[in-house]
Amino acid sequence: MPTPRLPSSAATRKRVRQHAGDLSTSAIRRMEAHDWFRELPAEERSWAGLVAQAGIAGFVTWFSTGGDDLADARVFGAAPRELTRSVSLSQTLDLIRAVVDVVEQEATALAEPGDENALHEAVLLYSREIAFAAAHVYAEAAETRGAWDARLEQLVVDAILRGEQDESMRSRAAALGWGAMESVCVVVGDTPADTPAGVIDSVRRAADKERLHVLSAVQGHRLVAVLGQVDDPLAAVGRIQAEFGDGPLVVGPTVPHLFAAGRSARAAISGHRAAPAWPDHPRPVRADDLLGERALTGDQPAQALLLDHVWRPLADSAGGALLETATAYLEGGSSLEGTARALFVHANTVRYRIGRIAEATGYDLGDPHDAQTVRLALAYGRLRPSRERA
Repeated sequence: MPTPRLPSSAATRKRVRQHAGDLSTSAIRRMEAHDWFRELPAEERSWAGLVAQAGIAGFVTWFSTGGDDLADARVFGAAPRELTRSVSLSQTLDLIRAVVDVVEQEATALAEPGDENALHEAVLLYSREIAFAAAHVYAEAAETRGAWDARLEQLVVDAILRGEQDESMRSRAAALGWGAMESVCVVVGDTPADTPAGVIDSVRRAADKERLHVLSAVQGHRLVAVLGQVDDPLAAVGRIQAEFGDGPLVVGPTVPHLFAAGRSARAAISGHRAAPAWPDHPRPVRADDLLGERALTGDQPAQALLLDHVWRPLADSAGGALLETATAYLEGGSSLEGTARALFVHANTVRYRIGRIAEATGYDLGDPHDAQTVRLALAYGRLRPSRERA
């Protein structure tokens, strides 16, 4: 950017130009006093050194021309933008300070009598502009990285929904820091109608506030979030549920790692589709609590789980007594006395068996929704071929 001309003699400008190499050497030596600089890999340390040398060269050129052209951004063109991943903005300011300190301490001694103040003011002006340029470079890098990370996030979530586990998906997950993420679950809800464009940023901010690991993507009317390192999925989702639109909010089962998340995603999507069949379902709700509704939509894995969790434990009970009791209780209007009469047993025996049914299946026949789920499981069990029911 154009700046006012700096008053200084030609002799001072010439002496500063002649000692540019010495100033660069001193700047590198000053940078080596920082631990972070010494710990950089050799290539990145070399790039950072080039930035410092470019800073010295830029100052010498600018000052020698009397302050006509301050091309501050060129200083950072000496290194690739990838360096911003290894060297933070604060470290870059350390680098700038090293250059400024060297120029202040050593270049001032090169000034002709009467030019000391002019040279000092030139150093301050130059350092200010370089600091602004550094902030601009890092802001651009952060914006670019954010856009790229958002694209990677979308691709990873898409791969999970498609059940893909190829190397490209693994490398993208690793780039996002999710390569070793454990205890993963997928959440599916509606996309909010009022802020669909910024919903991903809203989810990310809410998750950061709650210290949750999240990947998210919009899939048409659905908003999908992948949570990692979750001990209590329902509680975790409850803390960010306000970012989802109205309607069902379904949490898939927790799986060991990201590359098994396809199973959680399929269950969550199926549950989201089937949830309206249970008008009073909680929000959020587990996909496994919607097995009956999912089975009604033709979800075969849900049907198989109903058989495994309900039909088989009851059918395998001693003499099939629990299956017989569940059937009589549900078909007889959920009456203890009526079931006892139908089975020719005491009502306490029926009460005991209902408790055993809850222990064996996890479903309480006294709860209307649980009772409906068990009823469906028994229906699917009876529809299985006899050789499969045995």
